Amino acid sequence: MQLKTPRLCLTPLQPEDWHIFKTVHQQAATMTWVGDIPDEADIRQRFTERLVPWQTTSFHMLCLVARRCDSGEPIGLFGCSAEWEPHRQAEVGYMLAQAFTGKGYGSEALAALCTFLLDAEFHKLKALVVEGNWPSRRILEKNGFVLEGTLRDNYLLNGAWVNDWAFGRLNPRA
Repeated sequence: MQLKTPRLCLTPLQPEDWHIFKTVHQQAATMTWVGDIPDEADIRQRFTERLVPWQTTSFHMLCLVARRCDSGEPIGLFGCSAEWEPHRQAEVGYMLAQAFTGKGYGSEALAALCTFLLDAEFHKLKALVVEGNWPSRRILEKNGFVLEGTLRDNYLLNGAWVNDWAFGRLNPRA
């Protein structure tokens, strides 16, 4: 599997992608919206779990590495957790390395992932974003996601309960 955009190539996570996986999980600016920075053993376990081949009916997460097509430089991770049965839904997520934020890469890569998932006949794509994470919200809205509501005290982040914005995008063909 390979997804392409004008500037990016997205491919399944491979053993040689450890560095970008570790990098995004250790950057404070990224993890501000995710949780505490995990120790290396925890990051390694997450990495290993995401190396398993994926298909639409899988119960584990799809993890794609986004790279600049011109240089091959990895910029971040994009993926989804699928719930094919019974609802044909997938929750999308992404983590960009700090050096690549604010350049439109997030929107571009998410567009490719959404096209892939909608072509695979998922009925609905979902995303949860910590309230206040405006850059992530903009990425979703640029890709046709609609705010469906706010989940109060939905996530314990750095010792405090925070609200999550719930977004959805319906497949017009499914």
